[in-house]
Amino acid sequence: MFKERMTPDELARLTGYSRQTINKWVRKEGWTTSPKPGVQGGKARLVHVNEQVREYIRNAERPEGQGEAPALSGDTPLEVLLVTLAKEMTPVEQKQFTSLLLR
Repeated sequence: MFKERMTPDELARLTGYSRQTINKWVRKEGWTTSPKPGVQGGKARLVHVNEQVREYIRNAERPEGQGEAPALSGDTPLEVLLVTLAKEMTPVEQKQFTSLLLR
């Protein structure tokens, strides 16, 4: 799931948070970063995904119905889409979806 080093955009797509939120956490929490090789301008960074980063992201879950909506796009990983879908379903919809998957 998590790689050793990831761009803020990759972390955003994986977690459902926006790239801006990930960058805010990088600054606020002092996460270790390094320049992304091959990108000119020096702004592109890789976040070192250590246990501190994983733990922060795990504990940053928003209460249901609050906070920003997940940043979904055409290239969002299937796992993120399915988890987002499951969280937004009513219990009845979840039961129907489970029945469909178990066929």
